[in-house]
Amino acid sequence: MSARRSCALIAVALMLGLLTACNYKSYFQKSGNDYSSRNVNDPKMMHVRSYGKLTADPKQHENRYFEYSSALSNKVASLPGINTALVFLTDKNAYVGILTDWTATGTEARGGPRTHEQDNTGTTEGVYDVSSGSTKWDNRQVATPYNSYFTHKDYTDLSSELRQVIGDNIRASFPRAQEVHISANREYVNQSLEFAKVAWLKKPLAPLTEDFNTLVQYTFGMGNKVPLPLYMKPAGQPADELPDRLPGQM
Repeated sequence: MSARRSCALIAVALMLGLLTACNYKSYFQKSGNDYSSRNVNDPKMMHVRSYGKLTADPKQHENRYFEYSSALSNKVASLPGINTALVFLTDKNAYVGILTDWTATGTEARGGPRTHEQDNTGTTEGVYDVSSGSTKWDNRQVATPYNSYFTHKDYTDLSSELRQVIGDNIRASFPRAQEVHISANREYVNQSLEFAKVAWLKKPLAPLTEDFNTLVQYTFGMGNKVPLPLYMKPAGQPADELPDRLPGQM
């Protein structure tokens, strides 16, 4: 083979490699299973920001009423990277609690050490708590420290692309939302579950509005009052009856 032909073949191979790399990158930027491309031209980020704080109103989380939305909970739970979702709508905002899973890349805001709160090594040992060997867990909670789908302590631990996609989906069905707040914090998700259980049992949520506002103010509005789970309160306790399946779970 002549030196000229060898050089031509190498050049063609390099060009094909570059094209393949570009196509691979373009595919994942357009893919619903990727939230981490961080490219300014990523189509998922070409809209006005749809999530988080958009106003300086200190009373933004003082909702007059709230309701649980099974339709939006199922819609968000069906998105890649999300296993479970709990969505509440108010006269002002939408509030979303999620658990993430392995079905998408880039759900976390940063690379490097994991930001999720779970230790799932017990699954290989056949126990719940690998540190103690215990097989028991608090079945009132959907998110636990061990052998659970993933929670993330701070809402900024979730990637901006993931939150944007969730916000876009919420606003498509609930366009009057002033703000869409999203968290995968374990305590927030578990406390949100208690409100959802009340709704699932067809009980009124109105008496719990103050409790709900305390939770969202503490989570998203830097509130100082620490929210207590409903089952720890002496009044208005929800029944502990839990459906066989939660939204987004098989």
